[in-house]
Amino acid sequence: MAPSSGPETGHGDEFGHVHGLGVNPRDGQLYAATHHGVFRMTGNGPTRVGEGRQDTMGFTVTGPDEFLASGHPAPGAPGPAHLGLINSTDAGRTWRTLSLAGEADFHLLRQASGTVYGLDSTSGVLMASTDRASWERRARIEAYDLAVDPTRPDTLLVTGEQGVRRSTDGGRSWSPTGGPAVLLLHWSARELVGVAADGQVLRSTDAAVSWTPTGGRVTDAPAAFTAHEGRLYLATRDARVLRSDDAGRTWHPLAS
Repeated sequence: MAPSSGPETGHGDEFGHVHGLGVNPRDGQLYAATHHGVFRMTGNGPTRVGEGRQDTMGFTVTGPDEFLASGHPAPGAPGPAHLGLINSTDAGRTWRTLSLAGEADFHLLRQASGTVYGLDSTSGVLMASTDRASWERRARIEAYDLAVDPTRPDTLLVTGEQGVRRSTDGGRSWSPTGGPAVLLLHWSARELVGVAADGQVLRSTDAAVSWTPTGGRVTDAPAAFTAHEGRLYLATRDARVLRSDDAGRTWHPLAS
């Protein structure tokens, strides 16, 4: 993918559906990956970062100002239909291709301890890389969300129609965890947080062996979820972005 560059410009009318959320540890700002590029969520609503308008499907923040993503080029843009793995080291202002251009369309991307996992929508296979260039195919799996233990990168969780499933061998084999039907996950060194199918916000400190309700609830259809230093962020299917400072008991709009 050719690098995109330019000043930040607000295009709230093009914000659209949110595929992923992540907080930049450089400044604590929330970023949203959408059909029309990556946006920084400010007090005035979404602000486009750079001029990139790629359909950003998979998205994850991997360090200060460092993002990984995947998806499709903007309409009319040159290049293959699938972006493979792309990255930005300037908080989304510019992007460059790392690997699998024209081959992979990762709808889920996560990283822990140097290992990147991506669920490729073209093949349905979970793939893993330690150098962001060469990839190993691990297992074919359907998943709505993916989370990786930040301290044990071979321990993963996926959510889906079959409930929550766990892998302890880097995604090569999977087993059900039992427990509630959870849709969205965020795993930090502090805890695992989930949004259940019935809207409850849940917390686990034992890798999804058990869950405790926080007392919070999501009343709208969720599309993307993340957490940072005790604060929860949720994107809904109608393109609203919400924030909660009390474990989901109350939500405040950041964009609509």
